[in-house]
Amino acid sequence: MIGNFIYNTPTKLFFGKDSINGLPEVVGQYGKNVLLTYGGGSIKKMGLYDKVKELLKDFNIVELSGIEPNPKYDPSVITGAKLCKENNIDVILAVGGGSVLDCSKAISVCSLYDGEGWDLISGKVKATKSIPVVDIITLAATGSEYDAGCVISNTAINDKRGYVDGILYPVASFLDPQYTFSVSKWQTACGTADAINHVLEQFFAKPNNAFNDGFMISAIRSLMKNVKIALENPSDYDARSELMYVCTLACNGIMSNGSGYSGWPMHSIEHALSAYFDITHGAGLAIITPRWMKEILSENTVERFVTLGKLLFGFDSMPDFDMANKVIDEFYTFFESIGIPMHLGELGVKVDKIEEMADHILENDNTSNEWMYAPLDKDALIHILTESM
Repeated sequence: MIGNFIYNTPTKLFFGKDSINGLPEVVGQYGKNVLLTYGGGSIKKMGLYDKVKELLKDFNIVELSGIEPNPKYDPSVITGAKLCKENNIDVILAVGGGSVLDCSKAISVCSLYDGEGWDLISGKVKATKSIPVVDIITLAATGSEYDAGCVISNTAINDKRGYVDGILYPVASFLDPQYTFSVSKWQTACGTADAINHVLEQFFAKPNNAFNDGFMISAIRSLMKNVKIALENPSDYDARSELMYVCTLACNGIMSNGSGYSGWPMHSIEHALSAYFDITHGAGLAIITPRWMKEILSENTVERFVTLGKLLFGFDSMPDFDMANKVIDEFYTFFESIGIPMHLGELGVKVDKIEEMADHILENDNTSNEWMYAPLDKDALIHILTESM
């Protein structure tokens, strides 16, 4: 069954080799004062920084560098909002991965708000306006370039929030797979794990339908195939381009139009992990995924596992629960095979924080809601986290 839905993605995508040559025309539609945001030195090493500065030589550019993985409200969002106000910024240009773009989205609304910006990010206040955001993506992972969300950490209160609002869509995204060639094996693997989890969060839902199932199965299969090629040959354009395209589509809702909503419980759990221990998002998700699957496996959910087993892995002729457990083992083995350690303890997570994190998850995301595909109470959350250690 396909239920009612409204779908609108206003972001304009520019995909392919040398696509950023159209940057001046796009940015120029919004004004001359540009806040250029980026992370560490990678865009300078690959020559992208100089390319952007040359393309925008006729613009007034203010820079915000040093945006961290798991972008922080303080200092990055606060500093960026201050720069926008002081320099009458017309448009924000985010150059980097999803963390840079997420931070830039938060800046775009916080800079036009007179109160405490965290009130917007935490959902206490609804944003009414934003500065246009354009991005050049250098890491295939989050899909932030084509969605209306951002994830921001507030380290002062051990909080990490997924902030979703239609006002956060980038106005334009430039995706040239060539700029992902230099991405490390670790980030390539973790970015792919993130995207696979985005698809799985949408797959485990009721109602569902055969078209969306096929769409999502194809996406996971492509990610699993092409990450292995990219890890072996980082400059393989075909593999990098397919990874980038699938990651872009994986999180913007197109794969779940008309399906039920799962509540994205694995992301709720991982956001707490990153808030407390600042671990790499995709790695945390990879570790959580098979443990979450084992926790929710039941008569009510086994059908989803069977569909994955048959369509994704080609399994047949075995009892449903045997197939479900084989599916779970396949995901565990796959994540391990691309270099992700499959225990939270290996990433520095401490067992003595598990109960506190479970309380945090329930308070901020209420994973026990009855409308969720598979509700998780405190005991379930503790069990998932404990088994992941």
